[in-house]
Amino acid sequence: MLSQAKEALKGAIKDVVLWGVLPWAYRRHARRPVDAGSVLFLERKLAELPDSFKELHGRLSADPARRVGFLSLGYGRAGVVEYYLNCLRAVKAVARAEVVFLDDASDVISCLPLRPETKVVQLWHACGAFKKWGMSTADLLFGGSRADKKRHPFYENLSLVTVSSPEVVWAYAEAMDLEGREDIIKPLGVSRTDVFFQDGFVASARSAVEEAVPACAGKKVLLYAPTFRGKANEAVGPDALDVAALKRALGGEWVLLVKHHPFVAKRPEVPEGCRDFAFDVSAALPIDKLLCRADACVSDYSSLVFEYSLLGRPMAFFAYDKDDYDDWRGFYYDYDELTPGPVFSRNEDLVDYLAHVDERFDADRVRLFRDRFMSACDGRATERIIGEVFGDGALPSFDPQE
Repeated sequence: MLSQAKEALKGAIKDVVLWGVLPWAYRRHARRPVDAGSVLFLERKLAELPDSFKELHGRLSADPARRVGFLSLGYGRAGVVEYYLNCLRAVKAVARAEVVFLDDASDVISCLPLRPETKVVQLWHACGAFKKWGMSTADLLFGGSRADKKRHPFYENLSLVTVSSPEVVWAYAEAMDLEGREDIIKPLGVSRTDVFFQDGFVASARSAVEEAVPACAGKKVLLYAPTFRGKANEAVGPDALDVAALKRALGGEWVLLVKHHPFVAKRPEVPEGCRDFAFDVSAALPIDKLLCRADACVSDYSSLVFEYSLLGRPMAFFAYDKDDYDDWRGFYYDYDELTPGPVFSRNEDLVDYLAHVDERFDADRVRLFRDRFMSACDGRATERIIGEVFGDGALPSFDPQE
C-alpha cells in the first residue's frame, strides 16, 4: 500500500511538472527572441558528452563564431529535486536556442509549447532497427501501456530525425509515434559512425584497448557485448556464456573482452580460472574503441552489430533466451533472418563456430546487412546533418548557462 502511494505521488508530481511548471517556465523565457544560430546539445542521462554527440559537437565547436552549449538532465543519476531543477535550466536554454540536438527520448522537450523558430533534431543513440523501443513496445511487458506512453509523450516537437538507412524509416516512425510524419525521418546517416572511417581514430582506439588490456598485444580479440535484460532501471547482465569453454578452445590465440551494457550496475564476474584470458572492460573502454580492436564480436540483441558491420568482420549471436526476449520486448524484423551471422542457443555450438571462424565466416552476409541497414553511414553523416540543419549560414555564439 505504501509503495502504491509513493508511486501515485511521483506520478502526480510528474503531471504538475510536465503539464504546468515546465511549459510555464518556457513561456516566460520565450518572451525574449530566439538567439539566431544558438545550438544546444541536451543529454537525458549521462553527465559527459555522449558518443552520439561528439562528432557533431566537435565540428560545430571548431568554428569560433559558434559557442555550442551542452546540458545534462541527470535522469536516473541525480536526485528528484536536482533532476527537476536541471529540467528548469534546460527549458531556459531551449527557449533561447535555435537548434536543439537530442540523442534519447525526451518528455521535457515534448511537453513544451515550442515556437517554430526552434528546430529539434533527434540523432538517436543507436543505428538500424533491432529490438523494439518507444511506442513499438506499448502493451508489451517491457514497455508499459499505450495510455501511459501517450500521457507524457517522448517524441513531440521533433523537426528532424536522422537514421542509418532508408530501410529503417518505418520502424522509427512507429517507435516515435511519427506515422504520417515520415518526411522528417531522413537517412542522412548516424553522426557517431563517422569515426569508423577515420584512420587516426581507428589506430588510436586499437592502442587504447591494448594499453588498457596488455594481454591483447599480439593476439586476436573476441568481443562479447550483450545487451541487458529486464527494465532499464533494474538492468541485469546475462551470465550464460561459458567463458571457461571459450578459454579451452581459443585461449592460445585469442583474448576475450566483455562489455556489458552501461545500465548493468552489478556485472557477472569473470570466472577465477579465466582471468588471464577474459577481461571485463565495461567500465574501462567505450564500445566504439572496442569495436575497432575486435577481430570478431559476439552479441545477442544489441544494436552495436549495425556499427560493427561497417568493419566487415565476423559476428555471432548467442541468443539462448531469444523466445523469452521476443515475448518481453520483441524485434522489428525476424531475428534469424536479420542477423548478419549465425545464431546459437547452446555454448557448445557457439564455441565450435568461433574455433573455426576463419573458414566459416560469411563476409557476403555482413556486406548485405550493411548495405541494407547502414547505407547512409559512409563517414560523411556529420557533414550531411550539418548541411540539412544549418545550410551554409554561420552561427553566432551561445551559452546555455547565461
